[in-house]
Amino acid sequence: MNFDWTFFWKSLLTPSDAFLEGLVLTVVISIVAMVLATVAGLIVALMRRSRLSAVRWVAGVYIWVIRGTPLLVQLVLIYTGLAAAGLYQFHDVSVLGVSVKAALQAAIIGLMINESAYIAEIIRAGLDSVSKGQFEAAASLGMKPAKVMRWIIVPQALRVMVPPLGNSFNGLMKTTSVLSVIGVSEMFLVTQSISSATFHTFEIFIVAAIYYLALTTVWTFIQAAIENRLARQLGIEQRVPITQRLLGARRAAAAPLEPAGVR
Repeated sequence: MNFDWTFFWKSLLTPSDAFLEGLVLTVVISIVAMVLATVAGLIVALMRRSRLSAVRWVAGVYIWVIRGTPLLVQLVLIYTGLAAAGLYQFHDVSVLGVSVKAALQAAIIGLMINESAYIAEIIRAGLDSVSKGQFEAAASLGMKPAKVMRWIIVPQALRVMVPPLGNSFNGLMKTTSVLSVIGVSEMFLVTQSISSATFHTFEIFIVAAIYYLALTTVWTFIQAAIENRLARQLGIEQRVPITQRLLGARRAAAAPLEPAGVR
């Protein structure tokens, strides 16, 4: 095997402008899609908890359909299917002076729709983890539903929701590679272009893998900091070594999380 080490190290340490632009676009897409998906997921989760059976049914069907079909199929339907059916055609637009291409719009919407179905279940599970007695106790004190959610329910539910939400964002950054199918110039598509131009396929894709790994590793540290801060605010002892987060190693004796000082 002829491995071009010179090309590899140059691509890794001094990547091209196109590669860096693809890297930045990958991060931006991930952040925007995750924020929108969280908002949409919250709406769907609240619909799942509605007293109206029709609303619960609509939310349930939405989750069933989105989770039961491939993201790739959803992206193609959104970007080309809607246009082919004469329902909607994406066009390049300008947002705050920045040109947002049609494919990028479809990509963000597709990721938002797909991820929101999973996030809805995460949020619902988090809200369900808080006992109904706390809702009733707060209501008996005359607290309005919005205040109950803000000051009592959400802080406790976050303990359950934050870890899987963080994992969802981690996975979303890797999932952006699928967007190359509809022509979004994220890191994977740029890597393919460099491979076609240089014929250094093995080398450049190893470089791409390293950068994807770097992104997810950095996020793992950020997620750990968020979880630890939340645990301290809730008075919970939570010390998960970073090696366990990265490598998935098991601790000898993993005790369940409990409030500090409670034995």
